[in-house]
Amino acid sequence: MDSFLGLDATILARIQFGFTVSFHFIFPAISIGLASYLAVLNALYLWKRDATYLRLFNFWVKIFAISFAMGVVSGIVMSYQFGTNWSGFSDKAGPVVGPLMAYEVLTAFFLEAGFLGIMLFGRRKVGPGLHMLATLMVAVGTAISATWILSVNSWMQTPQGFAMNEAGQFVPEDWWAIVFTPSFPYRLAHTLTAAYLTTAFIVGGTGAWHLLRGHGHNPGVRTMVSMAMWMIVVTAPLQVMVGHEHGLNTLEHQPVKIAAMEGHFESHPDGAPLILFGLPDQAAGEMRYEISIPHLSSVIFGLGWTGAMEGLDVVPDAEEPPVAVIFWSFRVMVGLGFLMVGAGLWGLWARWRGALYATPMLWRAMVAMGPSGLVAVIAGWITTEVGRQPYVVYGQLRTADAVSPLGASAVGWSLVAFVVIYFTVFGAGVVYLLRLMTKPPELNEREGPDEGPIRTAGLTPHQMVEDGQVEDGQVGTGRGDPRPAE
Repeated sequence: MDSFLGLDATILARIQFGFTVSFHFIFPAISIGLASYLAVLNALYLWKRDATYLRLFNFWVKIFAISFAMGVVSGIVMSYQFGTNWSGFSDKAGPVVGPLMAYEVLTAFFLEAGFLGIMLFGRRKVGPGLHMLATLMVAVGTAISATWILSVNSWMQTPQGFAMNEAGQFVPEDWWAIVFTPSFPYRLAHTLTAAYLTTAFIVGGTGAWHLLRGHGHNPGVRTMVSMAMWMIVVTAPLQVMVGHEHGLNTLEHQPVKIAAMEGHFESHPDGAPLILFGLPDQAAGEMRYEISIPHLSSVIFGLGWTGAMEGLDVVPDAEEPPVAVIFWSFRVMVGLGFLMVGAGLWGLWARWRGALYATPMLWRAMVAMGPSGLVAVIAGWITTEVGRQPYVVYGQLRTADAVSPLGASAVGWSLVAFVVIYFTVFGAGVVYLLRLMTKPPELNEREGPDEGPIRTAGLTPHQMVEDGQVEDGQVGTGRGDPRPAE
């Protein structure tokens, strides 16, 4: 059999798609949350006329624009792989997947692209009302885009509403059933909440970094930290609850995936334990060095203390997914989720004590957890997609039948090229994003004549000069602060 470094074409194609989609997933996870954050900032600025919110809008809109652009580029590359590496999938599932992907372009992408330029450059050209509408439409567009993509993925996970024709293709019969599959609401809620939580930790981590750098006098820094910590304390527990409901749905429709996630090689008729850690040995069909809590897995899944749960011993070997990958990726996701809940509670406690901006240990923890949301969403994606194996359309189309008839060397060398190019191009983009984040938010844009005065959030004139809100020599002139110069 043709191979590249000991790997066949199917495995290499899966690695290539997994690599490219992991890079791609990072940027929508940022842009979905940032788009909504920008809409909130813009609305608060128009309502309160506080320059702090404009300062934060100008700070984060540049980061959003770059993230959005890199997400578009990396997404285009993925679509080409359907034709190059996955022609079997395109041929058989195209009648269902193709229209859904087209709907995403016609609704969400056109909406985002149509209003993006106005949001970025149109504040003084179209007026505050239309600029606010454009910002809101971009935020709505990102959510609609996620909705269509998750509809496609949910159909691949829990397919329904189709028939098979003589050529072995999936033919749509009920579009409502195709779009609204049993797993779709849970996946949509779980993914959108993850995007907002990811953004909250990026914003909070950035603000905490600036606090550590001595920028605590900057009202933009303090506001971004405060808003992020409020968002975390709400969304982190919500995500745990949504994830639990998603797990119950997965147990109903994909019990094999749950068995792999829980590490249950054996069935448990009298109550399944919750395996905290261990080393999965799929060849031997056992969990080595297991650390577990008796019966707790059955309790978590609502089956009671003695509720029966089937293990992988009832599944043919050819139908089992790679257990070790799923077992550990799931624990990375869940572990980070509980750390996020802890960070939110820590921030709430510090706020209650009046020490949110005077707790350096919290700031260091937030800086360390800044990328935790991105790691969690990638771990969750690995759990979901690898757990579907050996199928690309669960129970209907095997992955081996969906791959293109390519040689392993062709796929392998293209994978090498992807790795080199992605780390070069997108690595440079990420470095630039980080450089933007390390600069404190400044007021880079003056309001139009109809937008009213700028409030200064309690800064003294000298602090305003130091912080970049007004220039030296403008203090006491009525620009930015009505008080006379000291």
